Amino acid sequence: MIKIFGRPRLSLASAAMFGTVLLHSGTASAVTATITRSVDVRATAQDVWSLIGPFCAIRDWLPPVGQCIEDGKAPSTRILVTKDGKAAFVETQVARNEAERSYSYKFLTSPLPVSNYTATIKVTAKANGSSTVTWNGSYTPERGQEKAASEALLGVYDAGLAEIQARFAK
Repeated sequence: MIKIFGRPRLSLASAAMFGTVLLHSGTASAVTATITRSVDVRATAQDVWSLIGPFCAIRDWLPPVGQCIEDGKAPSTRILVTKDGKAAFVETQVARNEAERSYSYKFLTSPLPVSNYTATIKVTAKANGSSTVTWNGSYTPERGQEKAASEALLGVYDAGLAEIQARFAK
């Protein structure tokens, strides 16, 4: 205990704990959420990467995307416009590794209730001539919109991966 003017006071540890409680009371701290989805594809990793690797090729395998406009700069930025024209996403590529068949990107603007969204798409070869596509991301959902954000992103991931798998199912 610390004594100030002859009166017992909180210990430093108790004071620190009390301060922490005060800082967090009444506020929900932003929690980063993550998503990971993967799908096995009956095609070589190189064939799958040829379909999904180009940054704007997303318009060919992500069903909601109607248009992709790429700026051609490095790092590349793309604008994705939904097929109904009601929503647009601006994304920038933050990493690319051709040898590992992966790229990472982040949202610059998005109609989804998230911030700090980053994601990576990667194609991994399997021993039997097939491959696995993994799409993972992290984001901070807007307070009170956690479920909506998760459902929206899971829907996008699942639709995209299902389309990739279907393209090679023949």
